[in-house]
Amino acid sequence: MDRSPAGLRTRLCRELGIEYPIFSVGFGVSAGPELVGAVSGAGGCGVLGGSGLPAEEIRRRIGRARELTDRPFGVNLIIADFEDPLASDEDRAFVGGQIAAAVEARVPLLVLFWGDPAPFVEDAHRNGVKVFVQVGSVTEAAAAASAGVDAVIAQGIEAGGHVRGTTSIWELLPAVVEAVSPVPVLASGGIGDGEGLARALRLGAQGVSLGTRFVASEEAWIHPVYKQRVVDSSAQDTWYGDLFDVWWRAPGRVLRNNRTFKEWDAAGRPPPGARPGEGTPIGTQRRAWGDYQWPRYAPGMVTPDFDGDPEYAPMWAGESCGVVNDIKPAAAIVRDLAREAEAVLARAPTA
Repeated sequence: MDRSPAGLRTRLCRELGIEYPIFSVGFGVSAGPELVGAVSGAGGCGVLGGSGLPAEEIRRRIGRARELTDRPFGVNLIIADFEDPLASDEDRAFVGGQIAAAVEARVPLLVLFWGDPAPFVEDAHRNGVKVFVQVGSVTEAAAAASAGVDAVIAQGIEAGGHVRGTTSIWELLPAVVEAVSPVPVLASGGIGDGEGLARALRLGAQGVSLGTRFVASEEAWIHPVYKQRVVDSSAQDTWYGDLFDVWWRAPGRVLRNNRTFKEWDAAGRPPPGARPGEGTPIGTQRRAWGDYQWPRYAPGMVTPDFDGDPEYAPMWAGESCGVVNDIKPAAAIVRDLAREAEAVLARAPTA
């Protein structure tokens, strides 16, 4: 039964068979089947994090997600290494194997980021898999639309994690909507409540993709210190830059109130090679496919089984942390967002 308010049920909702235009971000290993099952089960669209995971682990997580929900969900993968001329053949093969695992499993939705989706669209469509790609500019959005993607996610600079966007989502979103119409557009970055969802829909978005709000969910496999830090922080507590650049140099937005940032800031923000503690591990990250030492200034998601001090790990968060005030079940987050947005949409828009 369709429980969604009429004002929230966009064309994209109808095409995917979901009730609310609310997507959770696949933030790596921490966006597991439990989070996906809860978001999709509540009427949104949960997205598994697949980046960094072996193909077999991606298959296992897809299978587990299907045990938890019979509703549509997606898998998110970063494809930067696939087209990077400096990447090794092994790295390219790893990404190709990840994509193949998701497509062969016929997940409803493949969400790609940080690269050209064109090499993957035809095979995905042949297997009944829709392809979304997150972009940071109108030019990138137009290229993705020309490649035949099923939707574009416009990411503003307000976003947490690795950030492709360089302008505000509220400037980028309407420009992307106009440039790629009739391809559906989702908004991402700086949105964490129903008011933000309603504002995005009024600017032409077909939905929103939210990361920070779902970091502070009970089902996210994230260290409790990190979750609470998101709740306690404001937009002014975030910082955009490329501090966590070991392994992959890409700008991102993190919380500035952890030890790595504070010690680097106190040292005068020295460049790579001269940063405090550089080259030393911050602890051991436990993984079923192999434990590894986590070097300081490397990206990643700090999980509950991390053997070390979480204060030295990056705590990715967007400016929307300012409207995230609690940790609660993901299903409740979806329902609250929908209720709040419907109430806003029922009012006349302000000038």
